[in-house]
Amino acid sequence: MNTDGEERRVGETQTELLELAVEAARMAGGLLLGARARGRRAEVTSKSTPTDLVSEADLASERAIKQLLAERRPQDGFVGEEGGSEDGTSGLEWVVDPLDGTVNFLFGIPQWCVSVAVRDRAGARFAGAVYDPNRGSLFTATRDGKAC
Repeated sequence: MNTDGEERRVGETQTELLELAVEAARMAGGLLLGARARGRRAEVTSKSTPTDLVSEADLASERAIKQLLAERRPQDGFVGEEGGSEDGTSGLEWVVDPLDGTVNFLFGIPQWCVSVAVRDRAGARFAGAVYDPNRGSLFTATRDGKAC
């Protein structure tokens, strides 16, 4: 960056992006815990192979994350693991795995998480969050910060 003001703006942007990634991951994690508790994990289809499964919980989680991000940052792009992609005009795109560990989720094994990250058009990551709602664990990182 050329000036302290530009560096501060980038830092603020990364912080804001990280806060939104965390909010989206936590929100989706809560939805998934609720779906699991209601037994809504049996609605399953396969994607690319018979062992590459997607559940209604995956799809609902992705829809909820996409809606939140579109409300807060409508110019950003979106790439979801379950096929929900949309180009943006801001130069940023969100990359989402709405239920990382579908098979574990389906079999009641509490080892799955929600991953939400944002990157620029060149693929450089700005911020990301991985949330494990079963343990209440949150892992975060920003490009110019440390991973926690």
